[in-house]
Amino acid sequence: MTQPIPLPPHASHDPEQGDDDDLCRQLGLEARGISLARMEGRVFLRFAGTVHCDGRQVPYELVPAQGVLAKPSKWRKFDAGARAALLAERTGADAVAELHAAAADFVAELLGLCEDCEMDPAPFLRALADTPLAEPAGAVFDRIRQRFEHAVEREVEERHAERTKQSINLAEYPASFEMARRLPRRFIALLGPTNSGKTHQAIEALAKADSGVYLAPLRLLALENYERLQAVQRHGKPLAVSLVTGEERRLTPGACHVASTVEMLDTRTPVDVAVIDEIQMLGDRDRGAAWTAAVCGAPARTVYLVGAPEARAAIEALAARLECPLEVHLLKRKGPLAMEPMAVRKVRNLRRGDAVIAFSRREVLKWCDLVTEMGLSVATVYGNLSPEVRRAQAQRFRDGEADVVVGTDAIAMGLNMPIARIVMTTTVKYNGVDEEEIPAALARQIAGRAGRYGVHEEGLVAGYDEETHKVMRELLREKPVPLKANGFAVAPTLEHLHRIAAATGEQALAKLLKRFVHNIDVPDGFFYPRITEDQFDRAAWLDTLELTVAEKFVLSLVPVSTKVASLQHAWEGWATALSRKKTMRLGGERNQIGQLNLQQVEDTCRLYSAYAWLAYRLPDYFPDAELAQLLSREASSRVDQLLQLQNATARRRAPKASSLKRRRP
Repeated sequence: MTQPIPLPPHASHDPEQGDDDDLCRQLGLEARGISLARMEGRVFLRFAGTVHCDGRQVPYELVPAQGVLAKPSKWRKFDAGARAALLAERTGADAVAELHAAAADFVAELLGLCEDCEMDPAPFLRALADTPLAEPAGAVFDRIRQRFEHAVEREVEERHAERTKQSINLAEYPASFEMARRLPRRFIALLGPTNSGKTHQAIEALAKADSGVYLAPLRLLALENYERLQAVQRHGKPLAVSLVTGEERRLTPGACHVASTVEMLDTRTPVDVAVIDEIQMLGDRDRGAAWTAAVCGAPARTVYLVGAPEARAAIEALAARLECPLEVHLLKRKGPLAMEPMAVRKVRNLRRGDAVIAFSRREVLKWCDLVTEMGLSVATVYGNLSPEVRRAQAQRFRDGEADVVVGTDAIAMGLNMPIARIVMTTTVKYNGVDEEEIPAALARQIAGRAGRYGVHEEGLVAGYDEETHKVMRELLREKPVPLKANGFAVAPTLEHLHRIAAATGEQALAKLLKRFVHNIDVPDGFFYPRITEDQFDRAAWLDTLELTVAEKFVLSLVPVSTKVASLQHAWEGWATALSRKKTMRLGGERNQIGQLNLQQVEDTCRLYSAYAWLAYRLPDYFPDAELAQLLSREASSRVDQLLQLQNATARRRAPKASSLKRRRP
């Protein structure tokens, strides 16, 4: 028999409680399983009973729909007769029968649900006799249903997690590259600082091979080495070479050599030699997975791994894991690199052959104006510029049309220029979250661009101000930190996602990516799953559209910045159009380029490149690949014109150049 719930220890005893107990006994409520309780600022009834269903006896103790009688303050004002009348009204046979029927229906419902899901109903049914004090029966039923749904979700999640783990084992990742596994591969590591000739040595070996592929971190480098290989003569004829990047294909009939960005590696076509450039990118947070795939999957008998010495331990670990023989060659810089004795301090102390380094587009353009106002002509290089523009600007510096190059750390990778001195305006760079001091490895890579072999006897490095000069000196003295020899990043492929979908029935891209990161089997952590935050954020939005997993996966990888509103808007428009099976064409944009400012033309160029990237993967819905490339080149030319115009305008305002230092050290 249910007893009235006692007051908490800290509460004062209500002398009227005894009167209520007497009243309940007089009305015969106890004998009917009904009790009167006070708690949580309420006076309420609880009905006790037992449901018999499918051979089970399920006790309950619940508050009926009209079970809350009053607040204690109001209840105290009722005399015994008023209380008795209210109790009699709320505890009639109809109220008891109604609650019992509701409890019986709920028990039957829950038993059926548990049977369907093969779950034990006992933990859920026990809650019927152990409820929060003043919670009505309907709310109790809803809360138990919610607990049941969560339990089902947890069980399904655990089941799917186990199935996902069984579907993908990252220890077997190298075996997924069938052609590379068949070939007797060997690795040759050419490791050294900038200006050590390592890339030149690897490209020479590639050019002599009967077939091969060059894998670059940037479109710009792929384009440069594509043209370099084209200049090679074989049997009196130029070498047949193709260019393959995410946004462009220049396919030469009968070509046995390919210059490619690393993400575009063809893992199915065997070649004699592969060159993987900037191998230290294995440790890159967002793109390292592409280098992991290249090392594991490059289908070449000889694979050159070219990059910084700090990659040695990582390369040795990978070679051992892949059971490939490895030769390591450590190269030294061909010319000395030295710090200037003091900081530059003033703009007028800049000179021809300098490269002025800043870390944002805004700062680069500011320094361009400062330098040109002193009478020196400028070439401009920063990451937002297309490869064509960067190359054109670098060529102006090489040809002597520009006295100084002003750029970001984009000059640190590729872009061989006759730089005599690197001048750092700062050593602090925004990392996407905060501003922080650049790592020593990046400082060395930037500084190493000074003193090109065969042009300068030595390379010089300076800070613009005293603090930057001091920090650069310290950074260049730091011992390189070796890359980790495990935890190599692996990005999901469409095949991975299809495996997870087949095992779990899941079709939402965000959930598939999450399962890839958290649920696949990573036995020893040597290979580790990795996706970018951008891809995951895009996936969540794409899941709101009627798209296949394959379509969503492609759209999640489009190389377009979500931080630029116009580009993000265009990407969303493409995705929405694809969900409606609508073809996206390019048309009248060409006439608008001449009316745009520099920032707008840069963004337009990136937009056309992104469209071209999509066009190669979804040509039925994005059919204008060639037009996109043409428009991208026209936009690049316009950017180059605007930069030159900006330079010329500033120089017209400058004092006579003859009064300035215009000498190479």
